Amino acid sequence: MLTRRHFIQTTTALFSASVSSPLLADTWPTEAQKAEWDAQVTPPGIDPAASNPWGLHPRFLPQRVVAKPGLVPGDIHVDAVARYLYHIEESGTAMRYGVAIARGNLYEPGVYTIKRKVRWPHWTPTQNMIERDPENARWADGMEPGPENALGSRAIYLYVGDRDTYLRIHGTPYPRSIGGRASSGCVRMVMAHINELYPNVEIESTAHLYSAEDSVTARS
Repeated sequence: MLTRRHFIQTTTALFSASVSSPLLADTWPTEAQKAEWDAQVTPPGIDPAASNPWGLHPRFLPQRVVAKPGLVPGDIHVDAVARYLYHIEESGTAMRYGVAIARGNLYEPGVYTIKRKVRWPHWTPTQNMIERDPENARWADGMEPGPENALGSRAIYLYVGDRDTYLRIHGTPYPRSIGGRASSGCVRMVMAHINELYPNVEIESTAHLYSAEDSVTARS
């Protein structure tokens, strides 16, 4: 059951996650380029439940599980303890994926609305990210899309009302971080895994990010 701790409203200044801004973008990839990059980050003949060229712990591979009764189909639930993301399905099941969450106190539990999705997004570090790691200043005007981009192949944008929180669920060029606390606020996924999830996520659906202290699971 959700508690009041899961409904934390935070100000933009508290978020230190990555932000994508079309105003800073210089170029956008063509559909052919996107398809080429998708092929690069997706192993040939991938079996999502078994293919593991990234060396992940096997429990972080995608798996369909039974969902708790009453959960809303289409919603996302992130368990910060087990490092799982659940996408609830109509059939009473959920697709479960391994994720990485934010390091230290940068993780922000709460309930968010998905307002935007982007294939092969740009990435711009926030001022807080630059202050923590001055090397990020070289990307102050934005990083072009591609397999080395910090947001990877897909980004799902989390809002509170109409306010962009700068939190994203996104792919990562660092798949070995999955299962850890590695990001600056966002929820990271293996690019091949978020590519599978992405088309099934609807705009205006809800993402529940549970706290690391009293996280609950969407699985029965």
